[in-house]
Amino acid sequence: MSMLPYLRAAVRPALRRSAPVQPGYDTTRDPSASSAVVDCAVYRDGRRALGPSCLTPREAIRRVREDGGFAWIGLHEPTEEEFAGIAATFGLHPLAVEDAVHAHQRPKLERYDDTLFTVFKTIHYVEHAELTSTSEVVETGEVMCFTGPDFVITVRHGGQGSLRGLRHRLQDDPELLSKGPSAVLHSLADHVVDGYIAVAAAVQDDIDEVENAVFAAPAKGVARGGDAGRIYQLKREVLEFKRAVAPLLRPMELLSERPMRLVDPDIQKYFRDVADHLARVHEQVVGFDELLNSILQANLAQATVAQNEDMRKITSWAAIIAVPTMICGVYGMNFEHMPELHWKYGYPMVMAAIVGTCLTIHRALRRHGWL
Repeated sequence: MSMLPYLRAAVRPALRRSAPVQPGYDTTRDPSASSAVVDCAVYRDGRRALGPSCLTPREAIRRVREDGGFAWIGLHEPTEEEFAGIAATFGLHPLAVEDAVHAHQRPKLERYDDTLFTVFKTIHYVEHAELTSTSEVVETGEVMCFTGPDFVITVRHGGQGSLRGLRHRLQDDPELLSKGPSAVLHSLADHVVDGYIAVAAAVQDDIDEVENAVFAAPAKGVARGGDAGRIYQLKREVLEFKRAVAPLLRPMELLSERPMRLVDPDIQKYFRDVADHLARVHEQVVGFDELLNSILQANLAQATVAQNEDMRKITSWAAIIAVPTMICGVYGMNFEHMPELHWKYGYPMVMAAIVGTCLTIHRALRRHGWL
């Protein structure tokens, strides 16, 4: 453990200054490039070996097996043809290769002979001026990692989730990088989970905004229940977030608790910290889902209450109007012999009775909260 006193500082982006950009690495694949490889380098004793700015995978593994160290190849959205040569060079299992090329995989950890295959879902928070019923809140990508005795192959899908900063931070810490491919795997897992933590904080702000809007007094002329679309959209985005976080719990548990030949024992201890942070994020996301359920139910209940209030008011006014309608209907039948029909004070008496009765009913309804 004494060999890794600064491990946390090396893998926490917020605690380390940004490393200067080095040549030979780009965040995404250049559409005009003939290869999906965005960086390929050999690391020996924790340092990037001198040589061409970007080796070919075949040249990298040849140097590693001649002089030691390990190779780290980064790819962005490779095709089957582009990945076939790399898979043959490193002896990757066909099932893992198929998953890495086609993406849209569930987070998982699998072992194929002397290679660990790990799938991570990356999450990016989409900034928006105002949350609407069609707002995209989170955007997902994928990072697959093949970890072998002397190589690491990272395959990234999606336009976000760049590993550029991660590679340079590791290159700035030779002591950590000297622990081999498992150090890269740990740093990648920690990098992904750190992204989850940041997105969870941003989503929390959106939920707070919706919650305040639901329970705040509505503006004049605005009906209750108008936030249902926003709540439902946010719930869908939280569900997508949950699908990225929940399946990763078991792989992190295995990496932190089960001894593995491909994972350095000193590095394995730090997977426990990643697993702990992941568990905390998972609890948050589950809490978000339950809270949104409660907010949606409260919003619908408020809409129902508002509708009931409107119906009570309509019913109350209908009851008041029924009095003059009934009296006028009786005296509008045009029978010749009707009481007070030819009486001098008949009309004033009827009008007074109508007004008096309507006022009495109105007062009674207001006393009981119907008007």
